[in-house]
Amino acid sequence: MIIASSFWFSLIQQFQNTSFFEWLGLVTTLICIFLAVKNNIWNWPVSIISIIISSYVFFESKLYGDFALQIYFLGTAFYGWYFWLKNKKESEKQIYSLKTKEWAISILSVALLSYLLGLFLDTYTDTDVPFSDGFCTALSFVAQIMLSRKIIQNWLLWIVVDLCYIPLYVYKNLNLYAILYAILVAMALMGYLNWRKIYHEQRN
Repeated sequence: MIIASSFWFSLIQQFQNTSFFEWLGLVTTLICIFLAVKNNIWNWPVSIISIIISSYVFFESKLYGDFALQIYFLGTAFYGWYFWLKNKKESEKQIYSLKTKEWAISILSVALLSYLLGLFLDTYTDTDVPFSDGFCTALSFVAQIMLSRKIIQNWLLWIVVDLCYIPLYVYKNLNLYAILYAILVAMALMGYLNWRKIYHEQRN
């Protein structure tokens, strides 16, 4: 009960202290995810705006893994935009599904990257959540690659990522972002269902 009261009190304070620039970051994040759910190429230019804004917020909160991730996201946003444009011209059959071996490689990549990032953050930064930040960063890294390559399983990884970020942001008193990521869980589920439908239509 006390924790819940503290959460809502902190949330109200953040509402009062949130700048227009921060609100713009939250809104653009929701818009770009919605467009990605709809398999709409305009998610990439909108995501570029969101990434630039979010990078500042994460740096100020000492979530250095997330901050570095935004730099990576910026690069993949431009790549994803190019890749989607290229595939739109070449073929309508764009969405791809991972095979078992590719799934195994992805999971091992997340595990290894999580450990290395956690170790790096624990050694060289003043963050108090090195391995949690490292795991979320590693999972996001792989999920973003899948999204840019139009791999349907990216949405399953984003569901896990968003669920993990919710308690992390609450701990960091970023309650607006915690609520945002709760919404993103539902949107990622919608994205998976929508992309799966398109994938089956393409196969048929």
